[in-house]
Amino acid sequence: MAANDDFRRKFAAFVERAKGNQEQVVRKVALDLMTSLVMKSPVDTGRFRGNWQVQYVLSPSTSVTMDKSGTGTIAAANGALSAFAIGQTLHLVNHLPYAVPLEYGHSGQSPGGMVRITLAEFDQYLTRAVGELKK
Repeated sequence: MAANDDFRRKFAAFVERAKGNQEQVVRKVALDLMTSLVMKSPVDTGRFRGNWQVQYVLSPSTSVTMDKSGTGTIAAANGALSAFAIGQTLHLVNHLPYAVPLEYGHSGQSPGGMVRITLAEFDQYLTRAVGELKK
């Protein structure tokens, strides 16, 4: 319960600081999360790294993208996030069938996964995004 109270307190402080800038903060945090997911993804062919996507409506993608460096994937995410508006739900997803095995240690390159590590870093992304707001 204490963790839940701590989250509520931090979120209330975030709302107070970010009033009028919510979309900017959400976009920044989402891009930081996406960048972390992409760059923590194991790379063989670049297929997995290249298939991280920002979606507003969850629907499995039939396209496959190759991106060993991750820069194209991150740029595409940045473009997709520019359409975000408060009230929308956004999803950071990778629909490839081997995403779950990779998350749970199937690759020696990312034995701790990508999503679990990135979620553990969420607080620092939020704190940084709010801290970057003009006072």
